[in-house]
Amino acid sequence: MNIVMFSMTPLFRDKSMGGAQKQLKKIAIHLGKLGHQITILCTYRDDAPPMFHWHENVLITAVYRFKQPFPEPYATPTYNIAAAIQTTGDSLADADVFYSHDGGLIFPFVSQDIPTVVSLRSVIFSETLQSGYLFDGDALILPSQHTANVWLHTKGRFFPEFKQRVHVIHNGLDFDVYKATEPKSILNVIPIKPDEYSYILYPHRPEAPKGILQTIAVVDKLVHEYNLKNVRVLVPKWIDSGLSADVRQFYTDLEQKIAHQGLAENFIFHDWVSDSQMPEYYSLGDITFAIGNYVETFGNTPYESLACGTPVIAARVGPYREMLPEDVLVDYDDIEVTAKKAAHILKNKLPVSDETMNWLHDNFQQQAMVEAYADIILTAKKRGSMIYHFTPITQETRFILAPWCYISDHQIYHDFGGRYQLNSLTELIEKHPDGLTFADSNEEQVMAWYRDGYIVPLQGQDS
Repeated sequence: MNIVMFSMTPLFRDKSMGGAQKQLKKIAIHLGKLGHQITILCTYRDDAPPMFHWHENVLITAVYRFKQPFPEPYATPTYNIAAAIQTTGDSLADADVFYSHDGGLIFPFVSQDIPTVVSLRSVIFSETLQSGYLFDGDALILPSQHTANVWLHTKGRFFPEFKQRVHVIHNGLDFDVYKATEPKSILNVIPIKPDEYSYILYPHRPEAPKGILQTIAVVDKLVHEYNLKNVRVLVPKWIDSGLSADVRQFYTDLEQKIAHQGLAENFIFHDWVSDSQMPEYYSLGDITFAIGNYVETFGNTPYESLACGTPVIAARVGPYREMLPEDVLVDYDDIEVTAKKAAHILKNKLPVSDETMNWLHDNFQQQAMVEAYADIILTAKKRGSMIYHFTPITQETRFILAPWCYISDHQIYHDFGGRYQLNSLTELIEKHPDGLTFADSNEEQVMAWYRDGYIVPLQGQDS
């Protein structure tokens, strides 16, 4: 088959701007190995090659002129957007199927005459959200049940057929690659002596929601309260550091904050790590942090780290609270508990348990992932447009806790708000497990909770 793929994000030979691009590479190469011809259209940027191959049957061509660096890719002259539509249409003329990875192309009419599969890898970025609400394709692939529930209780409320087009496929790991690996080439990127210190890994983009401020707070406790002065935190400098003044300023401000807290010696900033060096990178660490409030759709970091034998501490946010072992999790922003757990791991040099490693291998095999994607992409058929159906909110409407919220110590945590509150709603949710109505509180209060995203209308699929 001739398969055309779309990536709003620029692509590189051996590095990725995020986990979504790692998965795209795996899927494309798998299809290429099966003998299909894959063309991936992506956004051009000066530091990436305009055309290259990931496999003899997988051609990447940087043809779009969306705004770089990220975000706001559509903040570009209108002729660039028109050219993107034209280029995509030209490429699809001889294609058998269109696959849009991570959404971003907000023009469903471009592929209205060809089987179309979309995979949304974010519930944060505006163009991905627009892609989701404008989705009228034939299959929608989502990487976690949490993400699926978010879409089913938002867009899905208005399109009864939407649920039948949703497929949940977890990200997968190649455990022949992601395993404990002796650090060698990575030491050219991070010139350290692996046995000299205890290393905490922070392999994330430079965004506060990824947990850098919480990491600083935890390390402050480890150094000044637990007397673990040999702790060193490895922080990669984002791939856009050379292109974005805002990113450079982020790191400047970060280094000043770290120095102000007397932790300058405890943080090591280094260049962005290539995909092929990531197993070595994880194997350098004694522990990996993923303790921010960023709402991942899957989040590769904890799984990759565990596979390489490095323990993880992750915030109980988004899909992590449903897809990671309980002993890995902490409540978001619980600095005391996180520091205590980290100190215990560091002092005792704890490894990843055999039980956790077996669970990881049983549930996140890369081969299972790429085969599931291939099955959906290769068998996609045109299904026609979905029908919009509106249901008004009335006195009889029942509301349930939104799937992006959970109850912790009688408070409700809101993934998208990144906060705990609403003890009064907690009591009502527990008292009315089948859904609460206006009569159970009062209309004004219930609607306020609804508008703030704590509750959602009960649908037929929830009953």
